[in-house]
Amino acid sequence: MTGTNRKFSILDIAQIGIMVAVIEVSKLALSGMPNIELTSFWLIMFTLFFGWKIVVVVPVFILIEGAFYGIHIWWIMYLYAWPLLVFIAWIFRKNTSAILWAVISGIFGLCFGALCSIPYFVIGLSSGGVATGLRSAITWWIAGIPWDFIHCAGNFIIMLVLYYPISHAMKLVVKDRVVL
Repeated sequence: MTGTNRKFSILDIAQIGIMVAVIEVSKLALSGMPNIELTSFWLIMFTLFFGWKIVVVVPVFILIEGAFYGIHIWWIMYLYAWPLLVFIAWIFRKNTSAILWAVISGIFGLCFGALCSIPYFVIGLSSGGVATGLRSAITWWIAGIPWDFIHCAGNFIIMLVLYYPISHAMKLVVKDRVVL
C-alpha cells in the first residue's frame, strides 16, 4: 500500500504470503519442542522490517492456525496475544539492540501463560462469579509456569542468537526490494 491509493501491490501480497509461510513452517519445524518457537521472533522481525504488512500477517497466520488445528480455546488466546506482541514491537521499532529484543521476547514468553489464562477467567466468571474466575485463571496460569520459563528462555536465546544475522538479511531484502 503506497500513497493515498491504499491498494495492495503484487509485492505486498507476495511478501505477506511469504511471511505467513515462514512463520507456519518454523512453527511446524519446532512443534516437537514444547514452548520453543520462532513465531515470536518472526513477528518481531517482520514488524521491524515490513511495518504495516504485519497487520495483515497476524490475522492470516491466526486463521491458518485455526483452519489447520481447529478453533479451540488456544485459538481465542492467539487473537490477542500475537497482536499484543506486534504492538509492543511497533512501540520499540526504532531500537536496534539485540539485548532489548531478547528481553522483550523473553518477557513475552514468560507472560504468555498469564495472557492465556484470560479465557479461563471469563469461563470461571460466567459459571461462578469473580472468585471462581480468578481461581480458574490463576490455577491454570500457575500450572503452566514451568513451561513459561522454558518459553522465556527459548525466546530470549533465539532472539539473541538470530537478531543480528536476520536483521542483516532483512536489510538486504528491504533495500533491494527482494520478495522476502
